[in-house]
Amino acid sequence: MDQSEDPRELESKIEQAARIASRVSDPTTVERLRAWIEELKQKLRQRLEARRIEQEISTRAREIWEQSGRPAGRDLEFWLQAESEISKPSENDPSIMSS
Repeated sequence: MDQSEDPRELESKIEQAARIASRVSDPTTVERLRAWIEELKQKLRQRLEARRIEQEISTRAREIWEQSGRPAGRDLEFWLQAESEISKPSENDPSIMSS
């Protein structure tokens, strides 16, 4: 996944492609533009989800750091612990199906 595109850039591209699609009369071109718009929307959702998860990890890492007495030099340890906790599926989450 290309992380270089900012969500605002993606939103702008989506709007621009939608404007172009509304002015084009060729069905093939319109179809391709709509497919591209859907790809951009998917990228936008992924980017926003990645940002949300990163913020959760950051918040949790800070909590762990504070609970541990705010020691210096252990930021990576706390980040990895928070990342592990956040990425681990919740046992109480009904959306996760058991095998």
